[in-house]
Amino acid sequence: MKTRSILALLCLAIVSLPASAEERPKAKAAKAKPYPLDKCLVSDEKFEGSGMEAHEFVHEGQTIKLCCKSCLKDFKKDTAAYLKKLPKAK
Repeated sequence: MKTRSILALLCLAIVSLPASAEERPKAKAAKAKPYPLDKCLVSDEKFEGSGMEAHEFVHEGQTIKLCCKSCLKDFKKDTAAYLKKLPKAK
């Protein structure tokens, strides 16, 4: 009987835990500023017609879109320089 009670309490605790880590970024992305450009922030390659799947993420409350995940390495090397491109687009 004790085993069932403990098992029931464990199940209840698991169900009441906050959203998983995969779900949290989606909630933050909904509050992030939209990406204002129609091209990659790093390579300046236009998204439309490129055939590449854009890599999208949120950086300090701003949605960032890159033409591919490999541009992320360059973005991380000199983030400030790339972020300077954003105000010019507004």
